[in-house]
Amino acid sequence: MNTWAVPGYTESRELGAGGSGRVVLAVHDATGTAVAVKYLADRLRHDPAFVREFRAEARLLGGLHSPYVVGLYEYVEAPGGAAIVMELVDGISLRAVLKRSGATDPEAALVVLKGSLLGLAEAHRAGVVHRDYKPENVLVAQDGSSKLVDFGIAAGRGTQPGVAGTPAYMAPEQWQGEPASPAADVYAATATFFECLTGRKPFAGENFAELAVQHIEAPVPESEAPEPVRPLIRRGLAKRPEQRPENADAFVVELEGVARAAYGPEWEERGQRKLAALAALLPLLFPSAGAPAAGTTALATTVLPPPPPPVSWRPGRRGWIAAGTALVLGAVLVFTAEAIGASPDSTSAVSAFATTSAGPPGSAAPSSGPSPSGSASTSPSPSASVSPSASVSPSTSTSPSPSPSASASPTPTPTPTPTPTKTPAPKPTVVVGSVSVSLRAGTSVGQATVSLDAKGEPVTVVLEWFLGNYAGDLRVADGSNSLTARSGTLPPQSHTFTRGAGCYLSVRVTTVPAAGNTSDTATQLIPRCQEVPR
Repeated sequence: MNTWAVPGYTESRELGAGGSGRVVLAVHDATGTAVAVKYLADRLRHDPAFVREFRAEARLLGGLHSPYVVGLYEYVEAPGGAAIVMELVDGISLRAVLKRSGATDPEAALVVLKGSLLGLAEAHRAGVVHRDYKPENVLVAQDGSSKLVDFGIAAGRGTQPGVAGTPAYMAPEQWQGEPASPAADVYAATATFFECLTGRKPFAGENFAELAVQHIEAPVPESEAPEPVRPLIRRGLAKRPEQRPENADAFVVELEGVARAAYGPEWEERGQRKLAALAALLPLLFPSAGAPAAGTTALATTVLPPPPPPVSWRPGRRGWIAAGTALVLGAVLVFTAEAIGASPDSTSAVSAFATTSAGPPGSAAPSSGPSPSGSASTSPSPSASVSPSASVSPSTSTSPSPSPSASASPTPTPTPTPTPTKTPAPKPTVVVGSVSVSLRAGTSVGQATVSLDAKGEPVTVVLEWFLGNYAGDLRVADGSNSLTARSGTLPPQSHTFTRGAGCYLSVRVTTVPAAGNTSDTATQLIPRCQEVPR
């Protein structure tokens, strides 16, 4: 395991971990400022696509200055690893709150929606689309305020970075590979709002194909929400982007009008108190539970050069999904599941850079706090292809500390300008002869080994995890993850159980394009259980 740490910080404990990295709580040695450090996973830092995505996330955060978006101190890249140093706010994920409460009061749900919409609005004004708004990426602070985190798969407005996101919250046009637009973020925010109100997602498809068809064709389930807020559900989940508010700013205006008319002028104060009360039921999940944050909150801004125009990818006709092949599209989605794999350590040098200029103190913004499954809000994926062009020597880079005494004015971060989409050249034919999987189960972690017989370009491999009451029981999904690979035996893929029920762990592996044998499934009895007859 890589032990590289960002110089100048003392780490105290891990806040969470996911398939693409981990987040740790640390203190800046020179000032005592508590920070959250997001590290790119060892197995990904040797993949240029993932490193480019990680850099792009740092560049984006450096250009967003809002109390509703996580703040950036610095980005550091060295031969030993890559890390984003972010401002820490004591908070927990909305997913943790919903897991504990099931649903929230309408006023609390409106507060969640407004706070995170204001974070989206800052990104939309900068020409950025988040593309992965969901409860895991909304942070609830101790005072009941809500804020937005994790821009790992964000893209420039109007670009076509490919099909990516979390299926339960993806807008119809996002399933179809349409250009990134703020209206898609409005859709995802409304889906999360619906979940806060009802305790369930708007659509409950059991696989990618069902979800795609439901999001594209099924009626908006507005009748399940409280009557006063149904206009927001109806507008935000409209099937066509032009039928929704055009961006987060416009949606906030509509939200405030509906909330005031339905619940009076004090709705926001009451909702924030209710949300704070729900968060207070989970005291051990706050970062301060293990090590109280101390120090000042000074914000430094990392200035990176503008990225080159992204190369887009777009699926074929919309009829693919309506015909039931949405599984092919959905399988290339980016997931933040528990699937950290190991990769051989490399001694090759990686260019290090962290051009940081200290700025004036900024408003507190959230870090990527722990989710109920223990996953960090880290989701860089190779679905977009922006990358910086600046680098310095391959030695560890140091940058000005996040000190409140710094007085230099920050240089504005250039905003990427959407450019005409280029049509990619035809790719060689990819043939997947077969796929197979073997599984080992521990008391809380499973490890799958996948073998792939393929020819041509790299293949997308999707692993779906299940817990059940008998061998081969695939009724209770427990997460999924995906990776790209070529023919051969792949590095073991690990998964930490997120559910307590069930004595059998199963994994189903599929590929894009589909393998000759379509899929393979393996099941193992969890050691803590005894054999249960079917």
